[in-house]
Amino acid sequence: MKLISCNANRPLAEAIADHLDCPLSNAEIKNFADNEIFVRINENVRGEDVFVIQSTSKPANDNLMELLICIDALVRASASRITAVIPYFGYARQDRKTDGRTPISAKLVANLIAKAGADRVLTMDLHAGQIQGFFDVPTDNLVAMPVIEKDIRTSHASDDVMVVSPDVGGVVRARNLANRLGVDLAIVDKRRPEAGKSEVMNIIGDVSGRHCIMVDDICDSGGTLVNAAAALKDKGASGVSAYVTHGVLSNNAVKRIEKSVMDEIVICDTIRPTEEDFKSKSLRVLSVAPLLGEAIRRIANNESVSKLFD
Repeated sequence: MKLISCNANRPLAEAIADHLDCPLSNAEIKNFADNEIFVRINENVRGEDVFVIQSTSKPANDNLMELLICIDALVRASASRITAVIPYFGYARQDRKTDGRTPISAKLVANLIAKAGADRVLTMDLHAGQIQGFFDVPTDNLVAMPVIEKDIRTSHASDDVMVVSPDVGGVVRARNLANRLGVDLAIVDKRRPEAGKSEVMNIIGDVSGRHCIMVDDICDSGGTLVNAAAALKDKGASGVSAYVTHGVLSNNAVKRIEKSVMDEIVICDTIRPTEEDFKSKSLRVLSVAPLLGEAIRRIANNESVSKLFD
C-alpha cells in the first residue's frame, strides 16, 4: 500500500499515515510560473495499491486539478489500483439542475475523476447521498457521526442535550445523531414570507432550558447556523453549539460566529483549518484521521467498510 498526499490538506494526510504506520510516499507536486500543475512520483508504484489523499476545497479548481493530474501520473506509472481519498468533495452542492440552462457540476467532477483513472473513491459526508451514484467506480461515503457522537458525550455529559437540525433538509442527519445519543430532536423551519423580506424562524419542538446542539454537513458563510442559534435562544434554549463535518468557513464566517449567541462551533479537519480558525475561542477541530485511516486499511485488505458503523 502507498499513501500519496496532494497539497490541499497535508496535515490530515500525515495524521492518516501516522494512524496506519505507513509513511507518505515521496511525491513532488508544484506549480510552474504560469500556475500549471506538475506532478512527479519519486518512487516506484508499479503494481501497488495507491491511495491519493486530496480534498477539493478552496481553491477548488487548483486542488481538483492536482488530484486529476496525480491520478494520471499513477496510471502511467502502472499502479495496480488507485483510490481517490476525498475527505471533502467540492462541487457537491451543485448536484441537480436548480434552474434552466444550469449544469450538474457534481456529476461532471465525478466523471473527471473516473476518467482520469481512479478505480475507487473514498469520501466523507457527501452533501447529498445520491452523489455516490454519480461515480462510475465503487464509492464509499463515510459519515463523521461516530467522531461527533464521541465528542458530544465527552464535552456535554452534564448538559440537558437536545439535537437540532438547522433546516428541514438536514432532518435525517440530525435524527440519526439524536437516536445514537438517545435524546430529543428539534427542527428549525426557516422561510421567507415574500421576496426581500427577512427569514422567519419556526422551531418545531420545545427547546426551553435545553442545550441545543445543531448538526450539519457544511458551514460556509455561517449565516444559517447563526440565525438558527438566535431563534433557539429566543425560544429559551440554555445554550447552543454546532457540530459540522466540513468547515468551509468563507466570507468571515468565523468572526460572524464569534459575534453570535453560539457557545462554540466544532468542525472536522476534512478541510485544512486556517491559523485564524485555530486562534478562535469559539471554534474547535476534531480529527477524522483515525476513521479515514481505518477505512483505507479495510479497503487495502478487502474488508468491509460498512462494519465501521455497525
